[in-house]
Amino acid sequence: MKKIILVAVVLLAASVDMQAQLVKFGLKGGLNYANQSGSGITLTNDNYNNEAITSYHAGLVAEIKVTDGFSIQPELLYSTQGATYKNAAEEFKNELGYLSIPVLAKFNFNKTVSLDFGPQASFLLSERKNVDFKESETFEFGVAGGLTLNVTKSIFLQGRYVLGLTEATQDAEVKNSVVQISAGFKF
Repeated sequence: MKKIILVAVVLLAASVDMQAQLVKFGLKGGLNYANQSGSGITLTNDNYNNEAITSYHAGLVAEIKVTDGFSIQPELLYSTQGATYKNAAEEFKNELGYLSIPVLAKFNFNKTVSLDFGPQASFLLSERKNVDFKESETFEFGVAGGLTLNVTKSIFLQGRYVLGLTEATQDAEVKNSVVQISAGFKF
């Protein structure tokens, strides 16, 4: 009986150790360089030019190893996006706060570099604007792609481009796009 219990404990410990090697959790954060593009951007019939804003993102990361060269990385991020609109006399900033959920396929070239690509769903949490804009959509779908550089087993750097595929506002054909530079830690 003692041998059976001992074997069960050893198998359970080995199973937990294998699971720990297959899934890593972590934290990440970084800078966004965000902009909005499209048609239908009008503010009181004046000609405005839009410019990118610098903002931030932060959140949780999980990496699920499927094979030696492939893994899945779901994330849960708070990300601010939007644009600044200017004409000769005025400047308006439209900043949107999203809960973004990218699910990326990671193709590992080696232990240091991987190519990341996948869909991203974003839910609007906050909207800070000092302009009478058309109302923003509460859901946005997009695609994300980029590279990850593993500095150590725990520390990583990422560069990513996210392109919104659905409109960011209800009455105009405006889409978000953002370049993200991140640093993170996996444990």
